[in-house]
Amino acid sequence: MLGGVGSAQAQAPAQAVEAPAASTISAERLGRLRTQLQRYVDEGRLAGAVVMIQQDGKRVFSEAVGWRDKEARDPMREDTIFRIASQTKALTSVAVMMLMEEGKLLLDDPVGKHLPAWKETTVAVATPEGGYETVPANRPITIRDLLTHTAGISYGSGPAEDAWRDAGLFGWYFANRSEPVSSAVAHMASLPMAAQPGEKFVYGYNTDILGVIVEKLSGKSLQEFLDERLIKPLGMKDTSFYLPREKADRLAVVYEGEGGGLRRAADANAWKAGGHFGQGHYLDGPRVAYSGGAGLLSTAADYSRFLEMMRRGGELDGRRYLSGKSVELMVSNHLGEIGFDPGMGFGLGFSIRTDLGAAGEPGSEGEFGWGGAYHSQYWVDPEERLTVTYMTQLLPAGDIDDHGKLRALIYQAID
Repeated sequence: MLGGVGSAQAQAPAQAVEAPAASTISAERLGRLRTQLQRYVDEGRLAGAVVMIQQDGKRVFSEAVGWRDKEARDPMREDTIFRIASQTKALTSVAVMMLMEEGKLLLDDPVGKHLPAWKETTVAVATPEGGYETVPANRPITIRDLLTHTAGISYGSGPAEDAWRDAGLFGWYFANRSEPVSSAVAHMASLPMAAQPGEKFVYGYNTDILGVIVEKLSGKSLQEFLDERLIKPLGMKDTSFYLPREKADRLAVVYEGEGGGLRRAADANAWKAGGHFGQGHYLDGPRVAYSGGAGLLSTAADYSRFLEMMRRGGELDGRRYLSGKSVELMVSNHLGEIGFDPGMGFGLGFSIRTDLGAAGEPGSEGEFGWGGAYHSQYWVDPEERLTVTYMTQLLPAGDIDDHGKLRALIYQAID
């Protein structure tokens, strides 16, 4: 266990950009955010982080605090590369909508129309005796079910967890696999799901399945499709599923938050209860599996480019990626009466803030976002014309309250 390590401020000087005159963000009040993040570093609760805030497409705050590699005393920098895990879901969901706009799929298409193994699925129903029985799904799983995580597909948990574990399918991590994601997805179809389609929000392999559909309908790997249609056109020069070796010294180290302190995470092959908790196989792995649900690496600057495109309704720098109506559909709540977090709904790849009071934290109704397993987080606030990207590498995160403080200290700076 590592305690306080002292300030990294001298090694990583402030990089905040003054807000433009027309901005409603107070650069002075945003200084409180910088101070709080540095406090986490000084207390030994956070190794380092990068925060990037844009308003109207202009950078109003960009800050790297702490350490990329604390033991090596290598400071965090704005171009540090992070494992973004489930932040990948946003790009894969956009890819699906691009295919819809080309007439290659519809949201109500059964998944089995594109992946035959999924034509008929089953559901595990718990029994009073402690086991489960397998029943047919009430209806086919659709593309929209996958986008909204209402397909009943978990990351292996549920009544049939033992069957999923026995099949080697548990948890979100794919980077260690020497087979393509399509092989795992084909196997998933034969296993009992955790709930009936359309009945509840169940977070799981949904977007990995969507990534395989993108590959099937485009005839390209997910890396190739995203590169050609999003990553390269948007200028996301440091976003990829696996790290080029020449960028190895820019990859942030993963730390574990435990007991109010930090510990450097174990090597790439560290597992706990079926979940991955190590540094990952992003540099020295098989480089075969392109996980549409949790596979990408990126930087705060790259991801902010993608978010700005979404904030602008699918267009950036004169190039249109999606129609405004497709983006509007993506950032609308699709859950209806299906339960989710208070004041929150879920759209086609993003959580949606539907009721500010019920959510109980600063923000705006209509705001959309999500985060990643390594404790990164992002959101877009159309009302305040903001995009926020918060990058760090903390798994598990422990009891740190940085996400709440981040939000509170951003919104207190709005005039």
